[in-house]
Amino acid sequence: MQNFTFHNPTRIVFGEQQIAELAQLVPADANILLTYGGGSIHRNGVYQQVTDALQGRTWQEFGGIEPNPSFDTLLKAVALMKKERLNYIVAVGGGSVIDGSKFIAAAACYDGDAWDLLTGKAKVQSALPLGCVLTLPATGSESNGNAVVTRYSTQEKMAFSSPLVYPEFAVLDPTVTYSLPPRQVANGVVDAFVHVMEQYLTYPVNAAVQDRFAEGLLLTLLEEGPKSRQQPENYAVRANVMWAATMALNGLIGVGVPQDWATHMIGHELTALHGLDHAQTLAIVLPALMQQQRQQKRDKLLQYARRVWQLDHQDEERLIDEAISHTRAFFEEMGVPTRLADYGITPDAIDALVERLVQHKMVKLGEHGDITPEVATAILQKAV
Repeated sequence: MQNFTFHNPTRIVFGEQQIAELAQLVPADANILLTYGGGSIHRNGVYQQVTDALQGRTWQEFGGIEPNPSFDTLLKAVALMKKERLNYIVAVGGGSVIDGSKFIAAAACYDGDAWDLLTGKAKVQSALPLGCVLTLPATGSESNGNAVVTRYSTQEKMAFSSPLVYPEFAVLDPTVTYSLPPRQVANGVVDAFVHVMEQYLTYPVNAAVQDRFAEGLLLTLLEEGPKSRQQPENYAVRANVMWAATMALNGLIGVGVPQDWATHMIGHELTALHGLDHAQTLAIVLPALMQQQRQQKRDKLLQYARRVWQLDHQDEERLIDEAISHTRAFFEEMGVPTRLADYGITPDAIDALVERLVQHKMVKLGEHGDITPEVATAILQKAV
């Protein structure tokens, strides 16, 4: 196991009717910006619960944060925070709203071009505090310091990370997910599954605890994921999916182990150039990457086949083939297609996708740094 330091400062408040706890979680003297997305929180009653809990507080709201949050939209929120001297953010939504709010929190404390924070030209030196109410379990953003923002004018999707943007708290009420459309539920399960895989499916370092945690999360998602679509108001199912998605990317299973993240980097370019949902890109790339990198990932692929899929063959190549095909079949079962062609993307689009990786200096991806542009091309060709 590799050396590590682990600290997660986010307080999780989990369960039914816990949104009311905002009254105690948000500092009494905070000047609050309430951020949210397209307005579903007005229809499902979450907005009312939040505003009831904030009754008597000083707050303003900023809605319209998009899936794959827009840099230009977020700058408007930054301007509002500076103009009104707001000093606390309550983000109500899924990963996109929370990601966008993290960027707002950091950019509100930065005097230069805020794009610098996303390109790495500048590091986050300070950020306003934020908390969140999770409405869509998927990204784990409610309990980590990562965020992804899209600049649509240049078709760039960029990530940044800082311990300064960890949410102070996250309220997780599984009942607020009952009204989610099936597509969002499916995307959330796939997203969480791939988050685990990016930290688990690398090479062994004798990290038994992390491996077993990761396998437990994968098994939970395999068992509960399909049920979450079939039984939308099953509290136990939704609770397990919600907690698994948070645990998938709160840092716990990633300490002391090598990590990959090539699937995400390639997937970001698919979203930027073709507008696919984040989870759709992951479902396309991961099975193809597993196939392309099967030798480099051999030991963990065999472990994954045996422990997660309960496969038992003497032929190791068959074990790997079936582990990959089972993974693809699971994504398809969740209603998320796994081929570029399923989304109308033809092989002649691959060169442009790889060129974008080169532009963003993503030329040594993967746990070994061996996913070069040429290898990325081979992965995408396998995804056709």
